[in-house]
Amino acid sequence: MERECNCHRIKKRTEAEYKSLINRLNRIEGQIRGIKRMVENDAYCPDILVQSAAVNAAVNAFNKELLSNHIHTCVAEDIRNGKDEAIDELVETLKKLMK
Repeated sequence: MERECNCHRIKKRTEAEYKSLINRLNRIEGQIRGIKRMVENDAYCPDILVQSAAVNAAVNAFNKELLSNHIHTCVAEDIRNGKDEAIDELVETLKKLMK
């Protein structure tokens, strides 16, 4: 893990991790554009809501993948290096995700 400065951390992702996350985000972006078109074309509310629920599921899947990668790499590395504060950071992150 590299550090830009004392206040920001960065994460160098593998090519596979990067591609997977970007692919998920591209699909989510397409779904959002589709919902926008539905609203613009006066689609029936339940049809839009179904698509909105699909976006929520896609964002949740993105979050799960990113969180799993984070735990397996960043958190595990920090703990191995004796940085137990990584656990507190993870707990705070989970609290924000569960709002």
